[in-house]
Amino acid sequence: MVPSKLVLESGEVFPGFSPEWQKKNFFGEVVFSTGMTGYVESLTDPSFAGQILTFTFPLIGNYGVPSSDTWESEKVQAAGVIAGSINTNPSHWDSEKSFLGWLEEQKVPLICGVDTRALTKLLRKKGVALGAICMDKAPRQFVDPNTEHLVKKVCIPGKEIYGAGRKKIIAVDCGMKENIVRSLLKFDIQVLRVPYDYDYSKEEYDGLFLSNGPGNPVVCKETIAILRKNLGSKKPIMGICLGAQLLALAIGGKTYKLKFGHRGQNHPCMDLEKKRAILTSQNHGFAIDEKSLPKDWKVFFRSLNDNSVEGIIHKKLPYFAVQFHPESHPGPTDAFYLFEKFAESL
Repeated sequence: MVPSKLVLESGEVFPGFSPEWQKKNFFGEVVFSTGMTGYVESLTDPSFAGQILTFTFPLIGNYGVPSSDTWESEKVQAAGVIAGSINTNPSHWDSEKSFLGWLEEQKVPLICGVDTRALTKLLRKKGVALGAICMDKAPRQFVDPNTEHLVKKVCIPGKEIYGAGRKKIIAVDCGMKENIVRSLLKFDIQVLRVPYDYDYSKEEYDGLFLSNGPGNPVVCKETIAILRKNLGSKKPIMGICLGAQLLALAIGGKTYKLKFGHRGQNHPCMDLEKKRAILTSQNHGFAIDEKSLPKDWKVFFRSLNDNSVEGIIHKKLPYFAVQFHPESHPGPTDAFYLFEKFAESL
């Protein structure tokens, strides 16, 4: 490990250490996650594309990296990793490699030895910031990933079919986690997974699923236009994370960027229909503007941390979407019943 530093666009500098294979500066949006475990699932989640992820838990890597069968995509999607301490001698029956070895293999930059508590407090106070893991001089300009079409970079290139169930759904891949597919296949469903810009208007299907994904939802103009065109079908719709934001935009609503986002595995939400609180896994930086919702829509879930909208539902038609991740992985499984709700509506 050699000396390095994390430099934020706002001017703050955090010293640390990085593997010697890193020879240049690496850019991204600096965010934080409060999860104690689940670093493999988080880093392979396509929703983290373009972001340098700060782990607030002080020790990362103690159970190593399991087989790729448990990953949320085929590679690490985050632009970089910030950690306090790294365990270089992992111990777990399913571990195939060390955390450090994995990052080097994936060519994902790391800075450790950082005061992640101070960094997280700064991000909570000022908001998420553009930053760089620097091995050389601090950069004069920073790269903003939210101006890019990140969904285009992480979605599948063409159609894929899973399962042979009685009901067929279209799953629009905007950066879909693999555990969403696993969760859907627990029901009598066949999944036709399509890219973000695929026009499914002429497909025969029983329901529509909108996946999670990275970046600013307003960039996904093709996805929104296709969705808007198909809203009149009255076929059941379920959305998760970015999918919720895209649904809101398709019905004429608006989205906005949260100050520091919701990322972690213990976020409490209230199901306003069941009058029941659940713990949820979350990873999003944008939210739905409640005041912009049309009259035939209402808030379905609400965050018990900041009162923001965590889900929307149509008052009559079988359309709903949530900001959090009912498929968990990592995190609690309290919200899995939403998949059951969707399956029953088909």
